[in-house]
Amino acid sequence: QVQLVESGGGLVQAGGSLRLSCAASARTFSTYAMGWFRQAPGKEREFVAAISRTGDSTYYADSVKGRVTISRDNAEKTVLLQMNSLKPEDTAGYYCAASGTCTVSACLSIKRRYEYWGQGTQVTVSS
Repeated sequence: QVQLVESGGGLVQAGGSLRLSCAASARTFSTYAMGWFRQAPGKEREFVAAISRTGDSTYYADSVKGRVTISRDNAEKTVLLQMNSLKPEDTAGYYCAASGTCTVSACLSIKRRYEYWGQGTQVTVSS
């Protein structure tokens, strides 16, 4: 069982930055690929970014590429999402997720490939 707790969300003006953090409880954290997804009101949950088990590979949605960086610290069992140049359309609940089965980019963007999810943290970007 893996428990994930997100933090770091908040209200920020357009052009600003936020850093989201996800703390995991898993003893074997390094065996999970990790992802961030977001969901705006009335919309489907969508992929934002993912990182491999070792952290040597990262993947981003086109909508955030160049503005967002995902990283992980396996010793601290945390995943970070640094978001810069935020836009009002980035407003959403942001969710951390863990996948014990997916190891390639082809599936890391697919939410059903993630077995564990956090409760989310809200990001609101004002114009």
